[in-house]
Amino acid sequence: MLKTRILTALVLLAVLLPVLYSNNYTAFAVVACVFFGAAIWECFRLFNPGARSAILIAGAWTLAFAYAFFVREQGNPTFWFGIGVLLWALRFAPTLKFGLPPLSSTPNTLLSLLYAISLVACFVAIVYLFNYSAVLLLSVLAIVWAADIFAYVCGKTFGKRKLAPSISPGKSWEGAIGGGLVTLVLAACTVLFGGEAFAGTFAVRVQAGLGWLGLFAVIALIVVASVVGDLFESQLKRRAGAKDSSNLLPGHGGVLDRIDALVPVLPLAALIATWL
Repeated sequence: MLKTRILTALVLLAVLLPVLYSNNYTAFAVVACVFFGAAIWECFRLFNPGARSAILIAGAWTLAFAYAFFVREQGNPTFWFGIGVLLWALRFAPTLKFGLPPLSSTPNTLLSLLYAISLVACFVAIVYLFNYSAVLLLSVLAIVWAADIFAYVCGKTFGKRKLAPSISPGKSWEGAIGGGLVTLVLAACTVLFGGEAFAGTFAVRVQAGLGWLGLFAVIALIVVASVVGDLFESQLKRRAGAKDSSNLLPGHGGVLDRIDALVPVLPLAALIATWL
């Protein structure tokens, strides 16, 4: 399993890094649409396990996404960022406390559409951040990855109090808080010691525009959003009786398993970036 996981990660890096740094917009558009389509397909499968129409629905959403944002390049990205942030704050985050609606119900269908819209907002944010610079996009991803990695380390070392035992028993308050604190320190180090090499990163731009208190507030908000995104997808998988969102990425599960924490974070980060 570890060998498969490493091999898949190396293949993904071999594909994604050249695309991000080649300035080939066509290649970026193709890769973005492939990942978007996979995420939408997994989304509808989690909300409707066993539904055969998921692939057709995903195809229609992907064609619409590609046409709207890569062919015509129309639409106000800030609108999508705002929609994404509002959906997570007002609809998805409360679900962690109040629970999901029953499968095969009208509220479940509506919730699946809202989650699909949040995926659109996430990928619009990816397009926006990439168009600004690959460094800005990667630096936002790095914040989420750092929070996740150090949450795991701190949880394994100090974890005692369960964060959400009915949703994800492996997560602890100590892990979440420890991961957030380490991420804050890393963001501060990026600003203080990064120099010209890190001048275009998200942390440096936020600190320059909002000051130190603003930086710490934004990083804390991003860490919280990443945890909410992770827990919400875990909630979907638990209800569907699925270990992973799919098996598209051997050793890693599905695309949603890799981007669950990014779905609420990227629209939020992009919205903040528009203000800087």
